[in-house]
Amino acid sequence: MINVLEMTEFSVNEFSLDGKIAIVTGAAGLYGQAIVDALCGAGALVWMASRNLEKLKQAAEERVSQGHQAKAVAYDQADTSSIEAMVAQIMEESGRIDVLVNNAATRPMKSHQDPAEAFQESMQTNATGLFALTRLAADQMAGQGRGSIINIGSIQGVVGPDATLYEGLGMDGYIPDYFFHKGGMVNFTRYIAAKYGQQGVRCNCLSPGGVLSERMSAEFVQRYSQRTLLGRPANLADIQGPIAFLASDASAYITGTNLMVDGGYTAK
Repeated sequence: MINVLEMTEFSVNEFSLDGKIAIVTGAAGLYGQAIVDALCGAGALVWMASRNLEKLKQAAEERVSQGHQAKAVAYDQADTSSIEAMVAQIMEESGRIDVLVNNAATRPMKSHQDPAEAFQESMQTNATGLFALTRLAADQMAGQGRGSIINIGSIQGVVGPDATLYEGLGMDGYIPDYFFHKGGMVNFTRYIAAKYGQQGVRCNCLSPGGVLSERMSAEFVQRYSQRTLLGRPANLADIQGPIAFLASDASAYITGTNLMVDGGYTAK
């Protein structure tokens, strides 16, 4: 457990991740790489985890060339044995796990009418795999007496779909497995926070709003922006600060929370 008597005064050094070992799942994607950059920039050694090892190796090399610490590791979150092998490799090479960012997800369903088998496929990665990896990492952190787990949620884990955003745009906002998993992630966060809190392990969820991308039409961006208090979609930089904060000792007394990073979309 953290000795509270040693933390009676705040220091900006508490934002630093120097000497910390972090894992970011789903690290090959644009979203995942932004998370990696946030943790690397704060000083952590980041294990970039995904199925695409070649892409990960290239991304890790780029960050090393920039003076950061990054390593690539392949794993399949739908395969428990693959998860176990990844954690074993990280422990063998780095000796500890201080931060886990659960960013990996699969989205096999594209509409409400897709086969139920697609829903089941998503469960293996987004539910069973998420639990297996989180338990392994949390057990290791508990043995160390501290650690931070950050689950990447979504506004769609706390509110229902808004059909008016998609009307006439050829888009479908009714994706059942995504809402199911992101909603469940919020309370899973509270569960892990409760289970491991007495052992110094924190668990929080970060729920971003819609992140601006080239796939969004101008009309969709306008509609979405009108529904946020800040008048715009999120960008990748908007999530980097909160990620680094939740990973660091600056958030040492925050656990079990769901931090909305949505420009006020859900505050209305």
